[in-house]
Amino acid sequence: MSHTLRGHRVGLLNWYDHPISTSPLEGTNNKIGLLQRRAYGYRRYDHFKLRLLTLHHTKFTLAG
Repeated sequence: MSHTLRGHRVGLLNWYDHPISTSPLEGTNNKIGLLQRRAYGYRRYDHFKLRLLTLHHTKFTLAG
């Protein structure tokens, strides 16, 4: 385990200087996959395309 940590030391320490994460991208990919599974029965591709485009324009806020 110590060899693994030593090998990734530079990348791990760089995260504190530049906290960049791929989490938003992975979340978007997950939503697209879910939309594809739900869109299996769509008759027209245009409807799926519109749903995909609205996925990127929606904003969610906390209520309450």
